[in-house]
Amino acid sequence: MRVRPKTAARARILACALGVAIVSSGLAAAADAPVLPPGDQPADIDRLAATIQQKFDVPGMSVAIVKDGTVLFAKGYGVRAVGKPEKVDADTLFGIGSNTKAFTVAALATLVDEGKLGWDDKVIDRLPGFRLYDPYVTRELTVRDLLTHRSGLGLGSGDLMLFPPSDFSRDEIIHNLRYLAPASSFRSKYAYDNLLYVAAGQLIPTLTGTSWEDYVQTKILDRVGGGCKATLSLTTADPDVAKPHVVIDGRLTEVAPDPSTAYDPAGSIQCSANGMAAWANLQLADGHFPDGAALFSSAQHKEMWTPQTIVPVQPEQGALTDTHFRHYGFGWFLEDYDGSERVWHTGGLIGMVSYVSLLPQQHVGVIVLTNQQSGAAISSMMQSLLDPFLDSKPRDWVGFYAQREADQAARGDKADQDADAAIKAAGGQAFLPLDAYVGVYHDPWRGDATVSRRGDKLRLSFSRTTDMQGDMQAMKGNVFVVRWDDRSLKADALVNFRTGFDGAVSGMTMAPLSPTTDFSFDFQDLNFTRAAASAPTGVTTAGED
Repeated sequence: MRVRPKTAARARILACALGVAIVSSGLAAAADAPVLPPGDQPADIDRLAATIQQKFDVPGMSVAIVKDGTVLFAKGYGVRAVGKPEKVDADTLFGIGSNTKAFTVAALATLVDEGKLGWDDKVIDRLPGFRLYDPYVTRELTVRDLLTHRSGLGLGSGDLMLFPPSDFSRDEIIHNLRYLAPASSFRSKYAYDNLLYVAAGQLIPTLTGTSWEDYVQTKILDRVGGGCKATLSLTTADPDVAKPHVVIDGRLTEVAPDPSTAYDPAGSIQCSANGMAAWANLQLADGHFPDGAALFSSAQHKEMWTPQTIVPVQPEQGALTDTHFRHYGFGWFLEDYDGSERVWHTGGLIGMVSYVSLLPQQHVGVIVLTNQQSGAAISSMMQSLLDPFLDSKPRDWVGFYAQREADQAARGDKADQDADAAIKAAGGQAFLPLDAYVGVYHDPWRGDATVSRRGDKLRLSFSRTTDMQGDMQAMKGNVFVVRWDDRSLKADALVNFRTGFDGAVSGMTMAPLSPTTDFSFDFQDLNFTRAAASAPTGVTTAGED
C-alpha cells in the first residue's frame, strides 16, 4: 500500500531575486523540509532550459517540481508567442493534450465513488447506441476497456476525424466507431487510441446531465486551482495563454490553435505549471487535497495506477533507464525507471506538448509544458530533471534526444527523396488519363474526399475540414503522392487508386508517406469507394490517350 505524503502547510508563493517561484509556509523551515537535490538547483534548471530552448527552437516553456506536497520549483521561460514580448510564467496556460485523459479518469472515478458507475460495467449498458466493428467486442467492452488501449483498434485508429481540426461532433465520432476494422483481437495487444476516451467522456453527460467540460471544470479544475480550463474556448478572457508553434521549412512559425471540441475528453485541457503542480500533488496524495478532502477515494486511485495493459518497452530506452516493464493503467503509463516506480504521461496538440512524471516512492512530481511541437525538448528536460531525484548518474539527455531527432529527420528526408525520385522516373505521367481519377470517393467513417483536376494536376480535398487539401503527383502505376497545402501538418501521404475488371477506377486507399508521420494521421485505416455518379463510362490507358 502506498504511503500518503504528509500534507504540507498552506503555502504562499514568493518570488525570489532570480524570478524563481519558491515556497514558504511562513514558519521556520523544518530540518526535513523537502529541497531540490544537487543538479536540480534553480541555476541548473535555468541553464538546462536555455540549452533546450536553443537546441530545439522552443519559444516558451514552463517547469514545475513538487515533493511531499510542496511546490519546490515553478517557473516559466521564454515567450508565449515568437516575435512578441509577453513572457511565459508559472501561470501561463498551455494545451496539455493527452494529459487530459487522467482528468477524464478522475471525473469517472467520482461517479464510481458515488455508485453511479462501475469500472467493469458494459459500455453498451451505459451508452446504448455504442457499437464497434465486431459485435462480440461491442457486447463485452467495459468502461475499463475504454481507458486502457486494448480494444483491438489500431494505433490512432479514426484520429483523422479529430486531426486536423474538423467539424465532426462527439456523437458522430462515437457512431463511426462501428466502421473501424480491428487491427488485433480484443484485449490481446496495446494500441494507443483517442476515440474511446471520447466515448468515455460521454458517460459523464449520460449519467449526470452535465457536459464533460462543465463537470471537469467545476468538479476538478476549479478545486485544484491554477486557473486551468477544460477547453480552449474558456481561455478567451485570460491573457496569459501560450500560442502553438511548429517548425515549417526550417522556420519557427506560430500556428492557429485547434478550436475543435469533439476530442475534449481525450486532450483539450489548458493548464499552467502551477495548476499541474497542484494536480501532481493531488495524485501523489491518493486523490486528496491539502485540506484532507478527497476528489476521489484511495480505492479508485489504486485502480488508476494498477497495470491493465502490457506496453512494449523499446530496447534502447529500456537499457538507458533500466526499464524492464511498462503498462498502461487508467490514463497513466506505469513503469520501473532506474529502480523506482514511475507514473507518467505525455500530451500533444498542434504546436504544443506536455510531460508529467510522478515518482510515488519519492513523493516527487515533475511537469514540463512547451509551446513547440518538439518531443525531444520535453523529453530531454524531463529526464534531466528526474536523474538527481533518483541518484542516477547524470546523462546527456539533450544530446541523446538531439541525435534521435536528427535520425528521425533523416528517415523523413529519405522518404521524401525516394518519393521525388519515383515521381521523376514517372515523368509526371500517370498510368491513366488524369480525368479517369477525378471524382468523389467515400469512406464509411471519414466521409467524402474529392479528387479534382486543376490544369495538368490533380488535387485531393477531404470533407469536414479545411486543412487537408493538396496537389497530387503521379509516382508509379496508379500510386500518387499528395502534399498538403498546410505544411504544418507534416503528414504527406500516398494514394493508391484501385481499378475494377473494366479498368475503371473504383476506389482508393492511403498510407503515410514518411515513417515519421504522427500516428494520428491514420491514413492506413481509410478505404474509399468511388461514388457511382462520378465514375467515367470509358477509360483508356495513358498510351492510348
